Amino acid sequence: MALLIGDTAPDFEAETTDGKVHFYDFIDGHWAVIFSHPADFTPVCTTELGYTARLKHEFDRRGVKVIGLSIDPLDKHRAWIGDIEETQGTAVNFPMIADEDGAVAIAYGMIHPNSDAKLTVRSLFVIGPDKKIKLKIEYPPSTGRNFNEVLRVIDSLQLTARHKVATPVNWVDGDDVIIVPSVSNEDARVKFPNGWNEVKPYLRIVPQPKD
Repeated sequence: MALLIGDTAPDFEAETTDGKVHFYDFIDGHWAVIFSHPADFTPVCTTELGYTARLKHEFDRRGVKVIGLSIDPLDKHRAWIGDIEETQGTAVNFPMIADEDGAVAIAYGMIHPNSDAKLTVRSLFVIGPDKKIKLKIEYPPSTGRNFNEVLRVIDSLQLTARHKVATPVNWVDGDDVIIVPSVSNEDARVKFPNGWNEVKPYLRIVPQPKD
């Protein structure tokens, strides 16, 4: 059965380019991103891993651990890292899982037989400190992901985990947000003493809360 938002992320132990990883220990109270790429030494994957490495400081700033995965062996990962640095101008600075037996990919549903029975699709999961899946995105092998969008969604997930708000269409950090319907106007007056713009009773717009 496919993993769904709200499910507990499967734990695992795996060999990576940074040594053996026990996933729950790797998370250790942090947010995490685990993402798969179809194969090493492929063009789209090379650009994705290079760009993710360039964003490492942004993930760190949000307290997010990043880990990649394919079913290629460890020695192939390590050889490919040189190509990524040469072509993308940055060194890979996060662990890459060598999931040779496909155990992790199967647990996370990263292999789609109707796409390719042997390669992982471009799956990405955001996992909260509670080890619950907060987001899942899947792309076909031919389409590279937008990791700026991943950061945007993490900003929303972290904000809405701290406050009883939701983020509207095309929201970016700093934009106005929506008071969730489960918060009554009475409670909202306490949480948002400066008031809000009530477009409809169910659509109450308020400036983004400050932490």
